[in-house]
Formats: sequence, C-alpha cells, structure tokens
Amino acid sequence: MGEDDRLAAVVALAQGMAAAHTPRESWRAAALGACRALDGSFAALSVWERELGRLRVLANVGYRAPDEEEFPEAEAYPVHMFPEITEFLHERWAGGRGPNAWVETADGAAAGDPGYIHQRVAALRRRGRGCCVVAPVVLHGRAWGELYVARAAGRPVFGRADADFATVLAAVVAAGLAQTERLEEARRLAYTDALTGLANRRAVDIRLEEAVELHRAQGVVVSLVVCDLNGLKRVNDTLGHAVGDRLLERFGSVLSLCGAMVPGALVARLGGDEFCLLAAGPPADDVVKSADELCRRAAELEPGEGVACGVASTEDPIGPVRDARRLFRLADAAQYRAKAERANRPVVAGREGPDDPVVRLADQPPPSRAERRRFRGRRP
Repeated sequence: MGEDDRLAAVVALAQGMAAAHTPRESWRAAALGACRALDGSFAALSVWERELGRLRVLANVGYRAPDEEEFPEAEAYPVHMFPEITEFLHERWAGGRGPNAWVETADGAAAGDPGYIHQRVAALRRRGRGCCVVAPVVLHGRAWGELYVARAAGRPVFGRADADFATVLAAVVAAGLAQTERLEEARRLAYTDALTGLANRRAVDIRLEEAVELHRAQGVVVSLVVCDLNGLKRVNDTLGHAVGDRLLERFGSVLSLCGAMVPGALVARLGGDEFCLLAAGPPADDVVKSADELCRRAAELEPGEGVACGVASTEDPIGPVRDARRLFRLADAAQYRAKAERANRPVVAGREGPDDPVVRLADQPPPSRAERRRFRGRRP
C-alpha cells in the first residue's frame, strides 16, 4: 500500500468514526477502518479494564470465528494472559517509551519484542489466522486499550512498516473515541436532570412519543405516572433551598428504586417538584403497584409531606390514545385529583366507570378555578 493509499485509509477511518452516532457504532467504525487500512481479514477493539485486571473486547469485525460476536457481552481475558500488555503497562509505558505496535505470528513474534508464545498466539492458530498486529490505544494520556488486526493463514505476514502504520491508526482511533466521549457527555447532559441525575422533560417527551407510536402500531401497553412532591415550597421557604434540593434528590432516589420494579421504565424529573415514570410493555397493574409503593415510601420522607400521584394507562378504559399529549393530560389530571383530595395512594384514570371524572377533566379545555375548587372540596 502506497503513501497515498494509507493517507486515504486514515481519512476513511476518521470519517467513519466521526459519522458514528453511538459508542457501538464508533467501536465498529474503528475496528473496520483499521482492518481495511491494514488489509486485514479480522479486527477487534478492546478496552483494558484496570480495576478488573482484564482485557474486554468491545467489537469484532471481518471474518469472525464461530465464538466471536460482533459486539460480545462477555468476551474478556485476564491481563496476565498477555505478557506484552503487562510489559507495556508496567515497563515501557511507565518508563516513558511510546505506545508502539508490535506484530505476532502463529509461530511467535515477527516484529517487536520476540519470544512470546502465549494465549494470543494460540488464538491465532485456533482461528486459522497467520499473524496479527497489536497497537495500544492511548486516550487522555492513559493506556486505554488496544487495536488488533489479523490476517488469515497463508497471507503475507505484517512487517515493521505495518506495525508503525498501526500505531498511527491507533492514534486516530483514540481521537475518534475522545470525540465519541464528548458527544455522549453532551447527550447525557441534554437528557438528564442535573440535580437528581434522572431523565429530564426532553427525554420523557421523546420516549413518550415513541411509546405511543408503538401502542398505535402494535397495541403495546403504555403507562404514565405523574407525581407532585408535596410541601416543597414550605421546605424552601422555612428551611432553605439547600434542604429543598436534598429532599428532591432523596425523592428522586425513591422514584428510581420504585421504577426498578417495572422492567424498562424511565424515571424522570419534569421540573420543579414534578416527576414521572413511563413504562411501555408492562401491565398497568404493575405500574400502579409501583406507584403505590412510591406513595408509601414518599410519605416517610422528611421534611416532605408525601406525594400526589396520578396514573394513566392505555390498558385502562380511558378511550383511544392517539398522541402522547392525551396520555400526559390524563396522568396530569389524575395527579391533580390526588393532590386536591390529599390522597395517600395513586389516582388511576379510567377506573371509576364510564363517567370517570379524571377522564372527563382531561378531555375538557383547561379547568376553570371553579372546577379546581370542586375537586378540592372532596376528601378520600
């Protein structure tokens, strides 16, 4: 491969990683770009998990063996199985030497430090590969992982020039991974409530739209819990906003705990003292049970005054739900009724017969003050 070809390969690798939208796409683009650049038949990107003392494979591309998945969930190897990693981490890297790649063959090392006959060489033989080049990936000044490219048995063996080129490719991969990290952090901040760490209103709006589309297309049950933390204003006014913030954080933890009772549920802070739980798939009664537990636990939080909780589910007799806005109005109306009645259990839309007051309220124009006073006049 000439210099122009290698430059084009580097550009293609960088562009592939830049176009990735998720970490998995970025990992795959890194491995695939390196595989093509080095004319390999197989490539993998792995991360060194120092705290666990292991090398974990993130992505496999190219001609994979039967035991190699594209995105393996549990393919990991103890670092002590790879002497060259130990040397790099504890001798070469610690001694200030650069992250240079090395080559290995099914018969042993062909370039770099010779003499390794270990698990990686055994894997080459077992999987019908003749050689590989291994390039350390350094990210933020730390040894992050490795880029691995192999050729099938019978193909030309990688040389020193290939190892040097792999070192360059690993640096490009590191830059792409750093960009992916920045994008993921930006996405996390865009969809996360800063105080509680829960999802925010933007995340709920997107997920609810998707869930309602699934309901319309496939009949998937969608349930929404909207809750209002009672007494927050009093806490802020009498004890200070720092105490109020701690109450919000503690309630967020309780909501997260109760949300874990419902598989796949999204828990979020909508803003101020309003929170919600969104579930697509589980039965409505499972969601109501979780909301009931939430009310019970919230009542024990001090210095709060419990929570007003409303539930709306497409599994209940609430009429057709054609858009996300209607389900939100129903849950919000149920929550308002729970608050007006000072209920210590969730109010569920549609469970009081054909003339359910919550459904009626949700389907009317915004309630007047007189209607709100009528709710307040009732007691559980």
